[in-house]
Amino acid sequence: MTSRVERRPLQERPRGLKPAAQDAKKRQVPETIPNHDEPMTTVLGIETSCDETSAAIVTSTPAESEAPTESDDLRWGNCPCRVLSNVVASQVDLHAKYGGVVPEIASRAHIERLDSVIEEAMAVANRRPEDIDVIAVTNRPGLVGALLIGVTAAKSLSWAWSKPLVGVDHIRAHAYSPAIGAAKSPWPAVGLVVSGGHTSLFRIDDATSIELLGATTDDAAGEAFDKVATILGLPYPGGPQIEKIASKGDPKAVDFPRTMLSPDSLDFSFSGIKTAVLYHVHGNGRTSGGLEGRSRQNIADIAASFQRAVVDVLVRKTMLAVAKTGLNSVVLGGGVAANNVLRSALETCCIERKLAFRAADRAYCTDNAGMIAALGLRQYERGDRAALDLDAYANASVESTAPAEEDRS
Repeated sequence: MTSRVERRPLQERPRGLKPAAQDAKKRQVPETIPNHDEPMTTVLGIETSCDETSAAIVTSTPAESEAPTESDDLRWGNCPCRVLSNVVASQVDLHAKYGGVVPEIASRAHIERLDSVIEEAMAVANRRPEDIDVIAVTNRPGLVGALLIGVTAAKSLSWAWSKPLVGVDHIRAHAYSPAIGAAKSPWPAVGLVVSGGHTSLFRIDDATSIELLGATTDDAAGEAFDKVATILGLPYPGGPQIEKIASKGDPKAVDFPRTMLSPDSLDFSFSGIKTAVLYHVHGNGRTSGGLEGRSRQNIADIAASFQRAVVDVLVRKTMLAVAKTGLNSVVLGGGVAANNVLRSALETCCIERKLAFRAADRAYCTDNAGMIAALGLRQYERGDRAALDLDAYANASVESTAPAEEDRS
C-alpha cells in the first residue's frame, strides 16, 4: 500500500522531523531510496484547496532493474510514478461544530501546519531540497484564501530552491488519480469525479488531455450528502455518516426522485432530492419538527434510500457518457468515490457491459497532495511551467483540453 501518514485530527498530529522519522520506520519505508543516478524526476506536491493540508513526494518510475518486490510498501503503476510519501493533516475536528468548512479557520490551519507537513513528507520519503526537481501545487479550484497559502509556499520554495513550478488543477488531479497504482494505463476513459464541491463527467484521453462532458447545475453530490446528513441530525462530515447508517437501512423504503434532466443530458442536479428528503422528514413545506418522532431505523431507511437514488443517477449518467463517447473504460475519483455503494454499483455496471473499471485508491479519493504531485509530474514532462506570479483561482479549468493560460508561462 502507499506509504503515507494516517489522517489524524490537526491538533493530534506530530510536529517536526523526529515524529515523521518514527512514522517512516513504523511503516517500513526504506531508509534509503535506491540509485539517484538513474534518470528520474522527483516532485514535491502541495495541496491546500479546502480543509486538508497535504504534501507528498512522487518520483517517475526508476529503471526496470529496480522493480519492486512483493514486500515493497510503495505504490507502483503504469502512470508511471512512485508515491514515496503522502502526508495529510485533517481539519475535520476544527470544522465539525460548525457543520461545514469555515474558510477563515481553514486558511489559518493551513498556515499553522503546512511547514511541518512538508517537512514530514520529505522525511518519510528520505528526500532533501536538493533531491527535488519540481514543485507542483494546487492553484485551482477551491477556497481562494486556502489556495493562496499553498501557492505562496510553493512559489517561495521554487524561488529559494531554484526549482521549476507547476500549477495543478485540483479537479484534473481527481480525474487522474485512478491511474496512480494502476497495473496498466486506464486511458482513454470516461471519468466520473464526485466530491463535495464538484460532480462532473469527463472524456480523458491521457493524463493531460481532458474534456468536460457534463457537470452539476446546482448542488454537487457530496454537498447533497452533507446537507441530507444535517437534515437527519447526523454529525459532520455527512458523507461517511450517511454511508454508515445507510448500511443498516432499506434502500427501497422511500422512492426518492432520480433527476435525469433531459434524456440525453450528461449534467447533474441534486438540489431536488435534497428538498425531497427535507419534506419527507418534516412534511411538505416544512423545514423542522419532523425528526424527533422518527426511529433510528427509519432514519437509516431514509439515508439508504437517499444514497441509492444518488448512486443510481451517477451510474446512469456515466453509462450514458460511455454510450455517447464509445469508450470502453471508466474511472472514478473524488471524495465521494470512497463510498462503497457507489464503487460497487459502478463496478458491477461496468462488468455487465464488459467495460474496464478503475476507482482511485481510497488514499487518493479525498483531497491529497499525492495526486497533485503525480499529475504535476505529467505536466512537467510535457513542458508545463508556471512563473512566480502564479495565482489562485476559485474556478476550475477543465472546460477544454489545454491548461488555462494563466497557469502557464
